[in-house]
Amino acid sequence: MDNIIISNQKDLNLVVEKLLAFAKEKRKFLLVAEMGTGKTTFVKSFCEYFQVKEKTSSPTFSLVNEYTFDNGMIRHLDLYRLKTLTEALDIGIEDFFYDDNYLFIEWPEILEPILPKGVILIKINLEANKDRVFSFKGI
Repeated sequence: MDNIIISNQKDLNLVVEKLLAFAKEKRKFLLVAEMGTGKTTFVKSFCEYFQVKEKTSSPTFSLVNEYTFDNGMIRHLDLYRLKTLTEALDIGIEDFFYDDNYLFIEWPEILEPILPKGVILIKINLEANKDRVFSFKGI
């Protein structure tokens, strides 16, 4: 897929729409980006798209945030503080891969040995001019 370049936060809705078109029925996403590039902000826009009523926030300390909408749930995980795959397994992460809910995982590198086929990698790069460049890839 081509890169999507946005200059401001209000354009994130377009990125959400392009992601959904790219993903089709797939609902498991890995967010790869440096700290401060907008991973949580993107998930917030995704939640707004589905009219989630709960306040969205970074799951850095809780590890898992869950948001409900009319037809399901969006889970947002931040694995930055985890050191081993065992820690991820202890929070039940494998179960999250096999349900019908949307799942976004920040800092997913620790999960490489157990990633199922069909997840989508979302890369976000911050350019020098502050534009964000999004790209999607099925893995």
